[in-house]
Amino acid sequence: MTPWEMAAVVAAGVAGGAINSVVGSGSLITFPTLLAVGLPPITANVSNNIGLVPGGLAGVMGYRAELTGQRARLLRLAPASVVGSLAGAVALLTLPERTFTAIVTVLVAVSCAMVLFQPKLGALFAARRGQGNGGPWLWLGAFAAGVYGGYFGAGQGILLIGLLSILLADGLQRINAAKNVLVVLVNGAAAVLYALVAHVDWVAVLLVAAGSMAGGFAGARVGRRLPAPVLRGVVVCIGVVAIAKLLTS
Repeated sequence: MTPWEMAAVVAAGVAGGAINSVVGSGSLITFPTLLAVGLPPITANVSNNIGLVPGGLAGVMGYRAELTGQRARLLRLAPASVVGSLAGAVALLTLPERTFTAIVTVLVAVSCAMVLFQPKLGALFAARRGQGNGGPWLWLGAFAAGVYGGYFGAGQGILLIGLLSILLADGLQRINAAKNVLVVLVNGAAAVLYALVAHVDWVAVLLVAAGSMAGGFAGARVGRRLPAPVLRGVVVCIGVVAIAKLLTS
């Protein structure tokens, strides 16, 4: 990569890390940038996944106050995210990309609708939530989101926010904090597998990582101050952009 291309990748990492902290779908900025500087699609995907892990950790640290009291919940969902991520990573290395892209587009659209109508859907599901742990449906949803995240990743934050906001009796900011932890687990598990068996461009990884860490901290500072209706609107807007990019890619 030329110096200008390296600068572009770092800038994309900053933007992607910030968006991932607030909502998700930062890969829709970083992944196309890696393609634009000449990386093959699979190499770009796995390098992007590994590079965004430090940014995800930065986002988790920025939301640590909202994570108070969520340890038991996250410990219950963590295995679903990790196992799903490994399954998705294997799928990336074995299945054609076009088949899954169609499914991804539908999932992002459904997730946007879930977030947009979360207050009404949450009230509808309130009687079935029990003590607010989401039951087996939430575990299965975390597993499915993990599969998606391990395969491609863009939009998994939107998908998780949609699931968590409907199935959990909790505030949207705390749900976003939990989402950040699960996304880090998904990306981290997939990153380990990719590093072992896939071709990785480590220069691209370092550039994305440097940018995403800065963006992750900045995004968390902004996102924590957003009222729930505003955050919900940001989620939906980014989801619409994600759908448009997927349909035109």
